[in-house]
Amino acid sequence: MRKSLALTLVLAMPALAEPVVPQFQDQTATSGVVHSYEGDWQFMVGGGVAAFDCSGDSLPELFFAGGTAPAALYLNESKPGALSFRAQVAGLEETRVTGAWPLDIDSDGVMDLVVLRSGEDLVMRGLGQCRFERMNEAWGFEGRDLWSSAFAATWEKGADWPTLAVGTYIDRKEEAFPWGSCTENLLYRPKGQGFAEPLELQPSFCALSMLFTDWNLSGTPSLRVSNDREYYKGGTEQMWHVPPGEAPKLYGKEEGWKPLKIWGMGIASADVNGDLFPDYYLTSMADQKLQTLAEGPGKPVFKDVAFAMKATAHRPYTGGDERPSTGWHAEFQDVNDDGFVDLFVAKGNVEKMPDFAQNDPNNLLLGGEKGFTEAGDRAGVASMAMARGASVVDLDGDGRLDLVVANRHSGAELWRNKGLGIGGEALGHWLMLAPVQEGANRDAVGGWIEVRVGDRVQRRELTVGGGQGGGQIGWRHFGIGAEAAAEVRVIWPDGSEGPWENLAADSFYHLPKGGAAVKR
Repeated sequence: MRKSLALTLVLAMPALAEPVVPQFQDQTATSGVVHSYEGDWQFMVGGGVAAFDCSGDSLPELFFAGGTAPAALYLNESKPGALSFRAQVAGLEETRVTGAWPLDIDSDGVMDLVVLRSGEDLVMRGLGQCRFERMNEAWGFEGRDLWSSAFAATWEKGADWPTLAVGTYIDRKEEAFPWGSCTENLLYRPKGQGFAEPLELQPSFCALSMLFTDWNLSGTPSLRVSNDREYYKGGTEQMWHVPPGEAPKLYGKEEGWKPLKIWGMGIASADVNGDLFPDYYLTSMADQKLQTLAEGPGKPVFKDVAFAMKATAHRPYTGGDERPSTGWHAEFQDVNDDGFVDLFVAKGNVEKMPDFAQNDPNNLLLGGEKGFTEAGDRAGVASMAMARGASVVDLDGDGRLDLVVANRHSGAELWRNKGLGIGGEALGHWLMLAPVQEGANRDAVGGWIEVRVGDRVQRRELTVGGGQGGGQIGWRHFGIGAEAAAEVRVIWPDGSEGPWENLAADSFYHLPKGGAAVKR
């Protein structure tokens, strides 16, 4: 059913010659967030932020990795128009944290957190009211003493507990000669009410981002891994078959997979070209990649369309530094609500690499029917800080997507999306959607949301992973332009398709499996 739908012709809505540029207001100073990612060479990567609701008020809290500084959770007390956070003692105040991803591991309706470290990784069970407890021993999670740097999760068919993938970086013991010392990536499959001993995914090539994604709409996600060529020898980008109940297996040349060597740092996915298959943005040093399927769902053959779609982001566009850029966290979202996904890329030099830009502004690439337009400077988010992780997320509950960026050696930054112009006039219309199902995998990870306006369908894969050092879970945002309503349905992880429902714009809806949408 998924394949047949994906092969139908999707007509694009007419696009403006120039996308509407939303205006972002820097509210860092008044937000209450004071946090930076610190440490020497063992913390040159990572440094992400996780966004998720742990207080039950539908607003996302923010959890920041700290490196040698303690990690920190900030309770969201924002009101529409004013971002406000308060530091919360949560049981998460660990040092050596490189990143974190929210996930309801035990499907009890309370969000948990997977915390990666340069050291033992942690699974932290949510207790409610933004309190957490360590569950490594109780859940059989063997958080090895490695330099962990990437994460993804999915529910395999028939499983009540998720499968977790953890990517690791270089061997910290090889400080003098780290090249070629990439440590093993790990796959944790469920066993009872917890996890079995992890499988080692060999070969491993210093992963900095991972994503479970159903690239061919087969119903079984594969595991994409983006690797940092700075430290591997003979390595390449990777994608693994992960068939339920079977050993993982790398995609090979005989299947059409083509070797690609980049300084792989982040993965973002969205249907950019309107064919209903996910496309992939890969951040790197210098040339960022935007990959689309080249030969249909039969083979994992991808072509790079970054130049054609003006999404290369390979050099600074303002600030006067003409050296190549360094990309980290990437995320597709529709920040101007015109119905086309936009792309945010966090930028920053690794440390003081002389061949790469020091003044390296973050990118805000606004999408349209035929490609992207850079607007970071005009939107007010072209920071020159040494960025790492980020989240494009509605922080104050007004339906507009705001922005938080985690920086190395300087404070995190928060921008509120104030719409258009000085008066904050409205952008396009929008929907905020949250699928939920009973039992295992409450947030429908591995499923899809589809939003239809006329003949055009936007499709969003529900994933946990990707990015750089952190991710988000919660409301899924869709812009729908000038339309006052749209048709919505969920394709659930088991392949069943919910009915199309007509929903009025500019509202938040829970989408329960087997029931009608519920307006918040």
